[in-house]
Amino acid sequence: MILGAFDVHRRQITYDWVDRATGEARRGQIAPATRQVLGEWLGELPGGDGHFAVEGCTGWRFVAEELQAAGLTAHLAEPADTATLRGRKRRAKTDRADARHLRELLEQDRLPESWIAPAHLLDLRELVRLRKTLIDQRTQWKQRIHAVLFHHGLPTPPGALGTQAGRAWLAGVWLPPPSRLLVEVGLSEIDTADARLAPISGWLRAYAARQPGCRALMRQLFGVGPLCAPTILAELGDARRFAGGDAVVRYAGLDITVWSSDTKRSPGHLARQGPEVLRWALFEAAKSSARRTAPDHAYYRKVKDRLSANRATLSTARKLARHARHVLVELGEEALAPVCGDQLPPLLAVAPPEAA
Repeated sequence: MILGAFDVHRRQITYDWVDRATGEARRGQIAPATRQVLGEWLGELPGGDGHFAVEGCTGWRFVAEELQAAGLTAHLAEPADTATLRGRKRRAKTDRADARHLRELLEQDRLPESWIAPAHLLDLRELVRLRKTLIDQRTQWKQRIHAVLFHHGLPTPPGALGTQAGRAWLAGVWLPPPSRLLVEVGLSEIDTADARLAPISGWLRAYAARQPGCRALMRQLFGVGPLCAPTILAELGDARRFAGGDAVVRYAGLDITVWSSDTKRSPGHLARQGPEVLRWALFEAAKSSARRTAPDHAYYRKVKDRLSANRATLSTARKLARHARHVLVELGEEALAPVCGDQLPPLLAVAPPEAA
């Protein structure tokens, strides 16, 4: 049986493996770091069972997929925990040392593994993160426009920047040419982001209406709609891997830091460790608890009166995280069932090829 590891970089992949049956050991580099070259290299390995570890950084997906296609088992290492197990740095870190470290952890059954999501869930995760990126970019341009208006002593526009009233007001105020250019570019970028968000949001709504896990989340969690449900499902993944609700809260980075003698992190703050998009989706869904009709409104109101609205929303988001795990665990395998592509609208409008 082969036990090995990869240290993946954009130009090359450093490998280190040992054949436990024959004692043969190899180390070296695979270049260039492409799917085709890696597949050919894996085809030249000695036959039999094999396990390879790869750190969960950019590029791990195609490596794991090629390992699985070659009949080998991929192990995805959690980067932060893997670095911690390396201990204090005593010498210069090299790619060969990183690959050897991963291989040794795999041999000793000490590799801190991350869950490898199925391909359709990885695609969904990429889509919801793209949507969050576009929303952030749109928000940044809105903030820049408001900042330049305030910088010139102008009041807040009467209405949102996307409304006709807001656009008409902006067109009528005087601004120096550089500031006017910033406003025009910002409005153009906002319109571009809206145009790109429309097909993504439509696709996610269609997906949520047909996917069992999303339907269960929307049905049982107040405030989780057709855009929030796919985001939670994509980022949370297989909820059965979490021992309990507190583990989901920690995974989402919604837990509160505590004092520890081995760290310099200040206690009493939001951890913010884990998927940012999952934390954002839970927080956005928890805002609905401010409504009087929300099931958790009494709890939200109690925390708000004692602390603040932000603290109340965070507390409700933690409850949603725990409840989401419970809902998905009850569904079992069906929670992550893929949706047939024929049932979903196209994401990209592909132009027909030109006639020769």
